[in-house]
Amino acid sequence: MAAPCGTQPHQPQPGPWFPRLRLAIARTHQLGGHQPPPHPHPHLSRRHAAAPRTPLVRRRFLPGRTSSGREVRRRHGGSAPTDHARARRCPLSANTLDPVDAFDTAKPAVTSTAAGPTAPPAVTFISITSVTPRPHAPRRRAARLSSALRRAVPALGLFAAARLTGLLMLCLWAEHIGRSPGQLLTQTWDSTWYTRIAAQGYGHTLHFTDGAVHSDLAFFPLYPGLVRAVSTVLPIGGGTAALLISWAAAAAAAFGIHLLGERLHGRTTAAVLVLLWGLLPHAVVFSIAYTEPLLTALAAFSLYAVLTGRWLWAGSLAALAGLSRPNGVAIAAAVCAAVAYELWKRRAHAPWRLWAAAVVAPLGWGGYLLWVGVRVGDPLSGYFAVQSGWRSRFDFGADTLRAVRDIVLGPAELASTGTALIVAAALLLFALLLLDRENRPPLPLLVYAGVLLLIAIGGGGSFFESKPRFLLPAFPLLLPLACALTKARPRAAIVLIAALAGLSCCYGTYLLTVAPMPL
Repeated sequence: MAAPCGTQPHQPQPGPWFPRLRLAIARTHQLGGHQPPPHPHPHLSRRHAAAPRTPLVRRRFLPGRTSSGREVRRRHGGSAPTDHARARRCPLSANTLDPVDAFDTAKPAVTSTAAGPTAPPAVTFISITSVTPRPHAPRRRAARLSSALRRAVPALGLFAAARLTGLLMLCLWAEHIGRSPGQLLTQTWDSTWYTRIAAQGYGHTLHFTDGAVHSDLAFFPLYPGLVRAVSTVLPIGGGTAALLISWAAAAAAAFGIHLLGERLHGRTTAAVLVLLWGLLPHAVVFSIAYTEPLLTALAAFSLYAVLTGRWLWAGSLAALAGLSRPNGVAIAAAVCAAVAYELWKRRAHAPWRLWAAAVVAPLGWGGYLLWVGVRVGDPLSGYFAVQSGWRSRFDFGADTLRAVRDIVLGPAELASTGTALIVAAALLLFALLLLDRENRPPLPLLVYAGVLLLIAIGGGGSFFESKPRFLLPAFPLLLPLACALTKARPRAAIVLIAALAGLSCCYGTYLLTVAPMPL
C-alpha cells in the first residue's frame, strides 16, 4: 500500500515479529537442505533447541563488567530489560554459555496474543574474554604478606647482622671476664622478675632497709604469660623461652617498622630506619629477656593498622601492647588520637569500627591497673602505690633536671653521661620531627613518640639510667635521621652507620658487664 502524500514510507522497526522472522528463515534453510548443526544437548526442551543463535561480540574489557566476570548485555533499541525479554541459548553449552543467565535459573515468560505466542526480542551478548577470577581474601592477604616480606628481606638482614655482631662481642667479652653469657642474657635485672612470674605467678615482694618495697605487681603480665606458654609447649626452661620470645619479637618489630617506613618514605628509607633502630646505643636490650621488643612489635603493627584503616586490628594490638609494659599506654593514646581526628573529619558518617577501636585500645593497660588496684585494696591508685614502692613516680621531669645538673657540675658514671646525651638527642629528634614539614609523619606516630618521650623524661625516681631503654620503642624519632641518610652521599652515610655500629656494640657490652647501675 502506497504511503499518503507528503509522508515517508513506513520503515519496519524491530519488534515482536523479528525473532519469528529469523526462526522462519532458519526453518526454510532446513527444508532447503541446509541442516543446522546438531544441538549439543538434545535432552533439553524444543524451545532451547529452536532458540535463535545470536551473534557474540567479544571484547577484552567493558566498563560495565562486574568483578565476577559476568557478561554485559546490550539490547536492540536501547529499551530497558524485562523478564519476558530474556532470550538465551542453551545454558549448558560451552560455546553459548551466558554467565549472567548461568546463575539465573528463572525461565522467560511467553505471552500469548491473538496471533500466537510472542517470542522475546533478540538480545546481543557481549562476552568478556580473559577474565581472571579474583582470588579469595585469605589468598590475597597471604600474597600481600609474602610480597612485603620479600621487600623487607634486605632490611631484616641488616638488622640481624647488626644484632648478631653485638651479641658476638658481648659473648666474647663475657667469656674474657669469666662471666656466663647465658646468665647475662636471661638473668639480668628485670629478667629474673619476669621468669619468676612465669614460673610461680604474682605474689613475690622484697623489702629493703631504706623503706623501699619491690613488688612483682609492677610488671605487666603479657610477657610472663607468653614465657609460661612457650615453656609449657616446648621442652625448654623459662629463661630460654623468654630469650626466644624477645628475639622473635625483635624480628617482628623490625618488619613492622619497615612496613611503616616503606609506606611513608619508600623502601630505601625504610631499610635505613630499621638499621638505625638496630644500632641504637641501648639496642643490646633486643638480645636479652626484656619486654621492649614485644612492645615495639605490637606498637608498629598497631600504627600500621591505623594508617591502613584497619581499626579493629589497631585497637586489639594496642590493647595487647598495654598489657606488655607501663608505657604501652602510648600506643593506646595514639589510636585514640587517630580515632578522634577521623571522627572530627567524618562528622556523622563515622563507622562503628572507629568507636570500637577507641574503646578497645586502652582496655589492656587500664584493665591491669584496675586488677592490681583491686588486689592491693585501692582500685584507682593501687598500682601507683606499687610503683612508689619502687621509688618510681611521675614528677614532670624534676628529677631528670636534677640528675642532668649533677652530671654537668660533677663527675659521673659513663652510663649516666650517656643517658643525658641520649635524652637530649631524643628531644632534638622530636623537635625535628615536628618542624620538618616535608617529612612530618602522620598524627598517630607523633602522638606515640611524644607520649613515650613524656613518660621517659617526666618520670622520676632512682632509675635515671633506664630512660634510654624506655625510649627504645620510640622508633618514629629516627625518621628525620633516616631521611637525611637516604639523601646523603653514600660515603658519608656508610661512615656514620659504621660509627653507630661500633658505639652500639661497645656501649651495649659495657651496660651488661661493667656498668654498676640497673639497665
